[in-house]
Amino acid sequence: MSTEDVRKTAEHKMLQSVESLKNGLMKVRTGRPNPALLDTVHVEYYGSMLPLSQVANLTLLDARTIGVAPWEKGMGAKIEKAIRESDLGLNPSSQGDLIRVPMPPMTEERRKELTKVVRGDGEAAKIAIRNLRRDANEAVKKLVKEKLASEDDDRRSQEDIQKLTDRMIAEVDRLVASKEQDILAV
Repeated sequence: MSTEDVRKTAEHKMLQSVESLKNGLMKVRTGRPNPALLDTVHVEYYGSMLPLSQVANLTLLDARTIGVAPWEKGMGAKIEKAIRESDLGLNPSSQGDLIRVPMPPMTEERRKELTKVVRGDGEAAKIAIRNLRRDANEAVKKLVKEKLASEDDDRRSQEDIQKLTDRMIAEVDRLVASKEQDILAV
């Protein structure tokens, strides 16, 4: 393993941390509805629990409503119950074959709570990235100790890994700031 391999591995893992944060932030509800909000809802379908997106079509009906169209007629009641019992605080209503999921307006208290959640998620991602930086630096030091890399390689690698870390943390900060704007803008 070379110092370049260590850097590439660290970059790959840091990118995974940023992607994980992006996915987590998508599930944080802003005032605008997003069908991805219902990704965590699972519905019983012939004895197994499936994500809602695998048993129904999810669409945005208007600025405050998500539409859920079950692929089978008998699934409507089960889907409605699953959404209602999820911890999302949503109250779906049926209109024939379509289930409407209106998004309740956000209170100021809820907005502040959500910004704290978003900042906490961002901080957790930064900690993960810094831990990856530490692991990568230790791996390079181990290579130097085993005489598989030179002192110059060590110094260069640490600078590269620090630049990579700074870039990833800046991306995390950008994502968190963008999500906070979404929460406060509505």
